[in-house]
Amino acid sequence: MKRSEINREIRAAEEFFAMHNFKLPKFAAWSMSDWEKQDKDEISEIFDCNLGWDITDFGRGDFRNYGLMLFTIRNGITGSEKYPKKYAEKIMISRSNQITLMHCHVLKTEDIINRGGGRLVFELFNRKGDTTDLDDTPVKLVLDGRKITVPAGGKVLLEPGESLTLTPNVFHQFYAEEGSDVLIGEVSSVNDDHTDNLFYEPQLRFPGVEEDEPIYRRTVMDY
Repeated sequence: MKRSEINREIRAAEEFFAMHNFKLPKFAAWSMSDWEKQDKDEISEIFDCNLGWDITDFGRGDFRNYGLMLFTIRNGITGSEKYPKKYAEKIMISRSNQITLMHCHVLKTEDIINRGGGRLVFELFNRKGDTTDLDDTPVKLVLDGRKITVPAGGKVLLEPGESLTLTPNVFHQFYAEEGSDVLIGEVSSVNDDHTDNLFYEPQLRFPGVEEDEPIYRRTVMDY
């Protein structure tokens, strides 16, 4: 992704968070000079646990149609004594009809929460064995404490305030319904986007940066 695009989308995200009165940690607004003033040992958790701004177009070069804006607020590292948290939290933005591509997690269980805006649409499959294939069996889920079952490829629509629990090996693709953007919360077990994302089709979770203008906000790709 071009740095200019990343900068533009982060500015838009800041406006969206403000509109929904969602407050980010102070380091979310640090300039590059602010980062340079920090004691690296004191803020090592930010780097090591990949906290902060995170934006992806999955390597497709078409962010507004295929992409996701994320900010990781808290996280741990599995098996780490230094970072023993067993949980993670993210806040995300899905734009109208912007697809987060079909994937599952091998280890992570997560609650995806519609925090405001329009409706959030999920398309769901079970993983077929140890492959990246989609199974044709019904998918069993929990929606705000209520057990539900949807057919393979079925959809679940989350209204603002609703949440869906996704367990390991449940393939899911999601997007904001046409006409409205959605503020998305995620509460989960420890998150590792480098090793625990299994995509149905090969994608780049971290697409890399083409530096065409100065950094506005540092992202996890800059760590």
